[in-house]
Amino acid sequence: MANKKTESILDDQKFFADASRRDLFKAMGGAAALGAVMLADAGFDPAIAQELKPSGKPLKAAMGNAGLQATWCAQGKQAAEAWGKLMNVEITWFDGELSATKQRATVENLATQKWDFVALQTFGIGTLNEPIQRVIDAGTPVIAMDTMMAPEGQLALHTFIAPDNKMMGSVVTSALIAAIGGEGNVVMTQGALGHSGAQGRAKGFHSVIDGNSKIKLLDEQPADWDVTKVTRIWDSLLTQYPDIKGAFFHNDDMALAAHNVMKAKNRTDILIAGVDAMPPAVNAVLDGTMVATVRNPSCRIHGWAVAAGVAAVVGGEKAGKDIPNFILADGPVITKDTAAGHLWLQKNFLI
Repeated sequence: MANKKTESILDDQKFFADASRRDLFKAMGGAAALGAVMLADAGFDPAIAQELKPSGKPLKAAMGNAGLQATWCAQGKQAAEAWGKLMNVEITWFDGELSATKQRATVENLATQKWDFVALQTFGIGTLNEPIQRVIDAGTPVIAMDTMMAPEGQLALHTFIAPDNKMMGSVVTSALIAAIGGEGNVVMTQGALGHSGAQGRAKGFHSVIDGNSKIKLLDEQPADWDVTKVTRIWDSLLTQYPDIKGAFFHNDDMALAAHNVMKAKNRTDILIAGVDAMPPAVNAVLDGTMVATVRNPSCRIHGWAVAAGVAAVVGGEKAGKDIPNFILADGPVITKDTAAGHLWLQKNFLI
């Protein structure tokens, strides 16, 4: 879906008219001119990038994510505030508290106020449509972060910045299955089922294990990103199943919470893997506690949302014209070789 949209947008953006190409050939010599025109044909502006400028006047932005109890969300808030200081944006935070009902109440409050731009990660798809529609009707750019805000076509969003969740689920599951020797009983502990990120990670997981007769899935119930729920679920699972080889968690907070239960029950033979690559999980990969994690780039998603908001308000960027409907925020699989550099990038809110 996102690729088709991106292709359409690139088709609509004609960086060079034919006359401009002729002038370019006159001004430049041979191979250099040919290279520039080839870049233009591919949809690239030879200027490559515009200067990233802060707003000349202070902007007011409303931002929020699923719940600051999750370390990914807490880091995203810090990243947004750091980018806000760089770009002269005063950010007011609206915490979702890991509850669709509580997030809806706080966004209802948000919608009664005036903002230069709004950027949100919803707890569930379609749960905020009515108040967000009022924000959009007021002429305010709204940026969706990390998870789909609404089914496609229901809201005229400025843009959507998110990772490839299916890819993240599949690469981490592949690493986990390899680590357990390609066979055995496994568990998947999901995030919130109404969250498009959790849905994508589950699809990635199933793309690896489905049809593999050597792998048996014992349980895949959701814990809603809540470490307290994870503790209850895993206390029960470890009592119910004496043989679990591996477990995939939709985020690292849940993986490490389950590991604490495993330690308490002397079941640390169970191999675990997760998503987000928050610093505790990166260190857990380094010391062997976790098999693998992959970065869902909280700093990129939240920081880029600030930059997109400033560009919309100050630069006049229009949705679907100057900015695509979808922006992929990618992150790497963490290995022992890359972990130290990755931690530095996170410390400086760069990934």
